[in-house]
Amino acid sequence: MKTTLNLNDEVLRRSKDCAARTGVTLTRFVDDALRAKIAASQQRPAFRLALRTVRGTRPPNVDITDRDALYDVIDRG
Repeated sequence: MKTTLNLNDEVLRRSKDCAARTGVTLTRFVDDALRAKIAASQQRPAFRLALRTVRGTRPPNVDITDRDALYDVIDRG
């Protein structure tokens, strides 16, 4: 689709330079720049995992200072 854009002279000059250095047309350069800007504005917020903490009322079922007892609990699984 064709359209007309009014660009700042310096922005247009620098865009042409960048396009020439990367070996693409000005049209392709502007298209890629607009796609990148649109994609960046549509990113979802970072996923945040909410962990619940539950406090127990019973004492631990293993003495954590006893390594063999800890291994027994781990092996039982």
